[in-house]
Amino acid sequence: MAITHDEVKRLFGDINDHMIVEIENSGATMVELEEVAAHLAQETDVMGELERPLTGRALQIYTLLRRADEAWEEDR
Repeated sequence: MAITHDEVKRLFGDINDHMIVEIENSGATMVELEEVAAHLAQETDVMGELERPLTGRALQIYTLLRRADEAWEEDR
């Protein structure tokens, strides 16, 4: 099942529509997006010993969102 605009907004908050479309078109699953959200929120400790680094689509989305966040911080 495809990820929806509303699901992306729920997980990542107020991000621009271009990024939402990129995330929707990435083919990432809800599980992958939830992993990304946990890493962005630095809540990876909920995985305890099972914590693993992001890979594949999840890593691409994480990188996209971190770059956007860093660019926003620089513009402030």
